[in-house]
Amino acid sequence: MKAIIIQLKEELQRYQPEKNSIKSLFIGGGTPSTVAPHFYEEFFTIIKPYLKENAEITTEANPNSATQEWLEGMKNLGVTRVSFGVQSFDATKLKALGRNHSPKQAMNAVTNAHKVGIKNISLDLIYATSFDKPGLLENDIKTAFSLPINHISSYALTLEENTPFFGKTELVNDSTEDAQHFISLVTKKFEHYEISNFGEYQSVHNLGYWRGDDYIGIGAGAVGFLKNQRFYPQKGVEEYIQNPNLVEAEDLSEEDLHVEKLFLGLRSKVGVILSEFSEKELKNVTLLIDENKLTCRDGQVYNNDFLLSDELVLFITN
Repeated sequence: MKAIIIQLKEELQRYQPEKNSIKSLFIGGGTPSTVAPHFYEEFFTIIKPYLKENAEITTEANPNSATQEWLEGMKNLGVTRVSFGVQSFDATKLKALGRNHSPKQAMNAVTNAHKVGIKNISLDLIYATSFDKPGLLENDIKTAFSLPINHISSYALTLEENTPFFGKTELVNDSTEDAQHFISLVTKKFEHYEISNFGEYQSVHNLGYWRGDDYIGIGAGAVGFLKNQRFYPQKGVEEYIQNPNLVEAEDLSEEDLHVEKLFLGLRSKVGVILSEFSEKELKNVTLLIDENKLTCRDGQVYNNDFLLSDELVLFITN
């Protein structure tokens, strides 16, 4: 663990952040809740001088390993927000998805986070599976809303190559229909502020990504972005420890950055400023406004349906 801390410190210095400049911190990339809080202490000591006062500090957690003691320990270190990988409150669906927690463990984890005083609690839910028969999604969301949460992230099940589920098409359902149904249920209580995110509380960290802000990525596989470059360190922990300076840098052109700004802005409440569009693109934007696909307010363009964001950007830039 000491070796990792040393490498994290060196990698942080590569970005040369200013003191009191970091407005959010996200601890993720797997299962932070399997690491005892005292192992994070030195890292928090290193990062603290760079954090703004009242910075949002989020950790991901698995319901089966996020004990009340772990949650209390992380809160004492400064964590202000926790995101649980719940996925569902249906035991059969959880088993099919390969999750090793039960619905009761998920509910207890959320309750315990609230009990130790963490105010901002999020959970992930997966839809578009073959198990999402009438009533299952409704029950998942009803259960979620019965818990002390103020945020939900949702994801359609996709089967990626080189994963255990690849090729098991029987697990997947029509994502468009399920997405619309899911959104209609969640927006009864939470604002839909990004294609996959809903909340009374809207994550500072997430919004930073969608605005195109610079961000530091430290640790194995943690991507960073600074001005016109994206940085990719090694993904494997052992390889990272042995050579943390082996980082691939991707130079992004003005066109790359422009298209990213459109994609990120129109998939979220951030929107896109009118001056960002070229003269040709503005003609297509005007057509979409006339068709009520986009809305223009105070010199900013907003998407009326986040599910169409990719198609809208492709139309605008065509």
